[in-house]
Amino acid sequence: MKRNLAFIDGQNLHMGTAKLNQNAWKIDNMRFREYLRKKYKVDIAYYFLGYLDETNQNIYTQLQEAGFVLMFREHNSTMIGKKKGNVDSDIIFEVMQRLYKQEEFEKVVLVSGDGDYKKLVDFLIEEEKFYKLLCPNREFRSSLYKQLGNQYLVYLDDDGVKKKIEKQKKRSALGS
Repeated sequence: MKRNLAFIDGQNLHMGTAKLNQNAWKIDNMRFREYLRKKYKVDIAYYFLGYLDETNQNIYTQLQEAGFVLMFREHNSTMIGKKKGNVDSDIIFEVMQRLYKQEEFEKVVLVSGDGDYKKLVDFLIEEEKFYKLLCPNREFRSSLYKQLGNQYLVYLDDDGVKKKIEKQKKRSALGS
């Protein structure tokens, strides 16, 4: 049994799906977690968020119930709300720490279109520890990944993938 790990840049995922102007859509976290489990044999999915905000407790609970391990960026309490919750370095550190400590896992699945991960992706490919880069959308994917190719690159906004992970619209009681 493969033991793959997923590292999800939560802000990048959210901004690349739900915050798009005309093509916005929402991910169903349960369906997305199941997709990662079935399609990419992801045993543990780490979902990185900018910082802990008590007003978002419902979102955190929903993510945990879907099976994600939440990882929050450390911030000085006086800085919360004043700076971006950039998790790039945290994700890179977590991946490299697992490699350094020689943890038992097969490969890494990374969910982000952010070019800040390019060196990490290249290194993991070189070490035969990289499975896929799942970009939230084609339009805002970093140009640094142009050479990556279909072997390593998937777009979550492609119709086939989106259909599997998109939150379904609720039908009214009248069936319309």
